[in-house]
Amino acid sequence: MKTDDLVELLSRNLEPVDRSAVLRTLCFAVGIGIVAALGIAFFGLGVRSDFATTRALIFLAMKLAFAIAIVGLAIVYLVRLTRPGGERKTSPFLIMTPFLVIVLLAAVSLGSAPRAHWDRMIMGDEWLECLLSVPIIAIVPFAASIWAVRKGAPTDLVRAGALAGLIAGAISAIGYALHCTDDSIPFIAVWYGGTIVLCTLAGAVLGPRLLRW
Repeated sequence: MKTDDLVELLSRNLEPVDRSAVLRTLCFAVGIGIVAALGIAFFGLGVRSDFATTRALIFLAMKLAFAIAIVGLAIVYLVRLTRPGGERKTSPFLIMTPFLVIVLLAAVSLGSAPRAHWDRMIMGDEWLECLLSVPIIAIVPFAASIWAVRKGAPTDLVRAGALAGLIAGAISAIGYALHCTDDSIPFIAVWYGGTIVLCTLAGAVLGPRLLRW
């Protein structure tokens, strides 16, 4: 077969690529992760007893805003990474914005409080529970995110895995926030932010193994 004939044969019956297919799949996976995280929060850990108070709702909104911002930004970049060469179109700096904002707010909060209160504000009562719970809750969202990414064709498997872990950690934080009663901003910055970063690092390690073509 001549080259021209082969090219003609391969070019027949071509269909346009649905560029939104991966986005829909990833959003579906995120939805599964959120349902799983909320289910664990409601039926496994239990919702905080003061859930209906104004103070609890304010701090819950802050925790959710932090986590949701991470999920939204990470989805945008992960969709790009599911395409070959997409890593050239991604930059980690915008994704760092929610972390920088919460760290800045934590610094302001500590600066306005007596030093004697700093340990209490940072450690709280549930630091160990947060450290353990967020990565565990993130398992299902991470599995769902990896499944969605495998529908694409990522070439930077480390970065794709890291973003899948970032999304999973943030989704897990959304669920855990409904249970956690430690509301200081430094606690949110250190333990919510820290465990989300931990999930990101785990995703970077597992990504090349789970996303290999």
